[in-house]
Amino acid sequence: MDGTESASTARPRPEALAVWLFVVAAMVVAILVVGGITRLTESGLAITEWKPLSGAIPPLTQADWAREFTLYRETPQFINQTGPAGMDLAGFKFIFFWEWFHRVIGRLIGLAFALPLAWFWWRKAIPAGYKPRLLALLALGALQGVFGWYMVRSGLSGTRTSVSHFWLSIHLMTALLTLAALVWTALDLRRLARIGKAQRARWTWPATAGGLVLAIQLLLGAWVAGLDAGHASDSWPLMQGRLVPEFDGSRGLLQAATHDPFLIHFLHRWWAWVAVAALVWFARRIRPLDRKASAAIHSAFGVQILLGIAVVVLGMPLWLAVAHQLVAALLVVAFAWGAHVLGRTPV
Repeated sequence: MDGTESASTARPRPEALAVWLFVVAAMVVAILVVGGITRLTESGLAITEWKPLSGAIPPLTQADWAREFTLYRETPQFINQTGPAGMDLAGFKFIFFWEWFHRVIGRLIGLAFALPLAWFWWRKAIPAGYKPRLLALLALGALQGVFGWYMVRSGLSGTRTSVSHFWLSIHLMTALLTLAALVWTALDLRRLARIGKAQRARWTWPATAGGLVLAIQLLLGAWVAGLDAGHASDSWPLMQGRLVPEFDGSRGLLQAATHDPFLIHFLHRWWAWVAVAALVWFARRIRPLDRKASAAIHSAFGVQILLGIAVVVLGMPLWLAVAHQLVAALLVVAFAWGAHVLGRTPV
C-alpha cells in the first residue's frame, strides 16, 4: 500500500459510522419486538441457565431437550402454573424458542456493534471525540445482557411464576435508552458528514422535561407488562364500571402504585394523556426547525394511543400488544430525533 492509499483509508468516515449505528438501532427495535412476544407468551423463564457462548446453540438431540425440560420443570412457573395447565415437551419447545431467539438476537447485536467498532477503530475512521461515546454504547449493551439475566433469575426461585416487574422495567428501559443513544449518535455523525465542522447536538431543557414525562409512561408500561396488568380491565375509559378502580391500598399508596395491577393499569392509562400534552408541546417547539421530526412524534404517539385503547377493549390480542411495544420503541426514536433537532447549533 502506498502513501496515498494509506492516507485515504485512514480518514474519519462519519457517514459510514452513522449508517452502521442506524442498522444497530433497527436491530434493537427488532429485539424489543421479540422481547414483547417473549413476555406475552410467558417464555422468559424457559431457559434457566446463562451461557453467553454455548447458549447460542439450541438443543440438538432428544437428550438435550429432555435436560432443558427437566431444568424448566424445577422452576416455580412450571410447578405452579404451566405444569398444572398440562404443558408437555411440545409446549416447552414453543416457549424455549422465543426465549432462545430473543437471546440470539441480543448476541447478534453485540457482534454487530463490537466487530465494526473494532474495524473502524483499526482503520482510524472514528472522528475525534467519538471513541468514548462508542465505548459507552458498547458497555451499555453489555450491561443490558447482565440486566436480562438478573431479570430471568428473579423468576427462578421462591414462588414467582414470572420475572420481577422491576427487573423487567430495568431491562426494557435500558434497551430504550440504548436505542435513543444510538439514534442520537448516528444523527451527530450524519450531520458531521454533511457539514464538516458541525458541533455535536446538546441536550436541552425541553428534552429533559418531555423525556421525563415520556420515561414515566414507558416505566408504567413496563410494569403493566410485568404484572400482566393489561388484563385488569377490558373496557375504556372506565375500569370495572368506575373511573378509579378498586385496588389494594392497605400497605400504603406508594406500595399500591408500584405493585397493584389495577392501580398501575389506571396510572398508565391516564398518565398517557399527560405524555400526549408534553409531546405536543415538545413537537411544536421542533416544528419550525424540522417539520418531519415534529410529524414523526405526533404520528407515533397518536398511533400509540389508539393501539393502547384497542389492546384493552379487544382483550390483549398478542399481535396488538406487540404492535403497542413496537410503536413505543418508534416513539423513542422520534423523540430522540426531535431532541437532537432542538439541540443542534446553527452553522
